Amino acid sequence: MKVIGINGSARKNGNTAILIQTVFNELEKQDIETELIQLFDKEIKSCKGCFACKGISECIISDDAFNECFHKMLEADGIILGSPVYSADITSKMKAFVERSGVIISTNPKLLKYKVCASVVALRRGGGMTAVDTLNHFLLNKEVLLVGSTYWNMVYGKEVGDVLNDKEGMENMKNLGQNMAWVLNKIY
Repeated sequence: MKVIGINGSARKNGNTAILIQTVFNELEKQDIETELIQLFDKEIKSCKGCFACKGISECIISDDAFNECFHKMLEADGIILGSPVYSADITSKMKAFVERSGVIISTNPKLLKYKVCASVVALRRGGGMTAVDTLNHFLLNKEVLLVGSTYWNMVYGKEVGDVLNDKEGMENMKNLGQNMAWVLNKIY
């Protein structure tokens, strides 16, 4: 089994990566392979809305990193989408990624069906629920199995590493990893 985490942060190894890695630690305890894809240094262009992806499992825009990341998502058994909150929602790079993914999947239904998924969000103050909702709404209408935890999957912190001080949030991430591992082990 393999779970990929897609980190939409503009920072390499920032708070969002810490959250995803915390979930990964619990998955790895159950011998589930993990891979972190960080979008910080990848170009992800916006969707053109051309729908040329109908009948194929990739975007016709081929001069960026989208298709590489999208194919890894299709190959995985589980997916974690993570983003910090920028302007009260997910980052523009993550938004472009989920929009292009969503259009491809809308023209090729069932590509993510039954994958075990979760979303995580790092935030300083406000916008956390909006960001969680954006990621969860993308996942839910793709027929995935969305895993939850004991609270909303968001952790507070501004500077890199500050999320580690949100004890309740970090425990929630550990529990999320345990729940995700349990579901994956029941299915596979």
